[in-house]
Amino acid sequence: MSGGLNLVRDVMVTQRLINIRELRAEDLKAIMSIQYKCFKDPYPVSLIKRLHLMHPDGFLVVDLGGIVAGYLIGVIRWSNIGHILAIAVDPAFQRQSLGTLLMNNIIERFRKKGVKLVRLEVRKSNVGAQQFYKKLGFLERGEMPFYYEDGESAIAMELSLD
Repeated sequence: MSGGLNLVRDVMVTQRLINIRELRAEDLKAIMSIQYKCFKDPYPVSLIKRLHLMHPDGFLVVDLGGIVAGYLIGVIRWSNIGHILAIAVDPAFQRQSLGTLLMNNIIERFRKKGVKLVRLEVRKSNVGAQQFYKKLGFLERGEMPFYYEDGESAIAMELSLD
C-alpha cells in the first residue's frame, strides 16, 4: 500500500506549482521543522537568522503551492568560491527532484556572480547524499576528520564551474 501512497503523493506534487525562491521570515518555522527531521545536529534558529541576514540571496526554499518542502543555504566566499552550507528536503517530499532543483538554482546563481568553484561537506556516513552530489558533478576532495559535533568525519566535495 505504501507504493500507492507514494504515487498519490507524487501526483499531488506534480500538480502543484514548484517555486524556488528566497527565504521569507515566515518560512523560518518550516525550515526549523525540516532541519530537525533531516539532521542529527541542526543549526540553531539564531544561526539560521544570521545566515539569512548575511546571505539573503543564497538562502533558498522550494515552495510547493505555499508549502515549504525544502531549503538550501549557499554563500559566496572570496568572491569566486560558492559554499553550500546546508540543503534539506522534508522527508515527505524527498526523491522527487526537489533537491536537484535547489542545487541547480544555486549553481546558476553562483555562475552569474562569477563563482568558479562550489564546495560542500557531507557526513562520511551519508552515502546517499554523496551519490546525489556526484550525480550533479561534484568530486570528492578529501576527508575532514572530526568535522561534526559528534566527532564524525566529513567528505569535502567540489564542483568546478569553469
